[in-house]
Amino acid sequence: PVYGAKEAQALAKSLGWSVKADGEYFRRVVPSPPPKDILQIDAVETLLEHSRNSNIVPIACGGGGVPVARVQGGEFDSLEGVECVIDKDACGAKLAVDLDADGYIILTDGGGIFQNYGKPDAKEMEIVTPEYLLGTKAGKNFPGSMGPKIEAAIRFVQESVKKGRKKTAWAAIGDLKDAEEILAQEAGTMIVSEVEGGVIWRQKCDAAYSDDKITPPKLTQDPPKYA
Repeated sequence: PVYGAKEAQALAKSLGWSVKADGEYFRRVVPSPPPKDILQIDAVETLLEHSRNSNIVPIACGGGGVPVARVQGGEFDSLEGVECVIDKDACGAKLAVDLDADGYIILTDGGGIFQNYGKPDAKEMEIVTPEYLLGTKAGKNFPGSMGPKIEAAIRFVQESVKKGRKKTAWAAIGDLKDAEEILAQEAGTMIVSEVEGGVIWRQKCDAAYSDDKITPPKLTQDPPKYA
């Protein structure tokens, strides 16, 4: 919900809230810690196992999920709700790592990762490494939109490498309408562990796409077909 200035100040004072301006109104703001565990991971794995012979498409971590914390006490630990918001991109990356996924795709409404986004000399990254993104502070100017998505993609690739999947793990960021093209590496940005020079820039014409581009691993099964 949004509040007027006087109401927001009164709530902040009486309840100890932190509030910030959002346009002409105010909103309550809470921390956004990275997720440590996904409690229903076993259920997600079971649904995925059954989806191999059906058209089941598991949906998990919606909106980042319900944040809880473990509270130690007595013979058993308990779970207690926490006033925070789990970033959905970070939660998705955690889920993908826990599932040993080959890839992690983040679909947006603004395409892949650009240098000088919104400017005349803007150019899109086709393939890039986590180290290049970190070194150039990609997404720093968009902390509420592209920034968390880039951080989540980096985290997935780096954590997958730690688990010994250096050659197969990849993440991708691109426009929602380009999902098929992203898998074919014809749109969006692919994040992988190794690229000569750290980055390959996307050419502006299709004829410039070369045969030496890195191809993401094939899916272990075809995705469900819909009429």
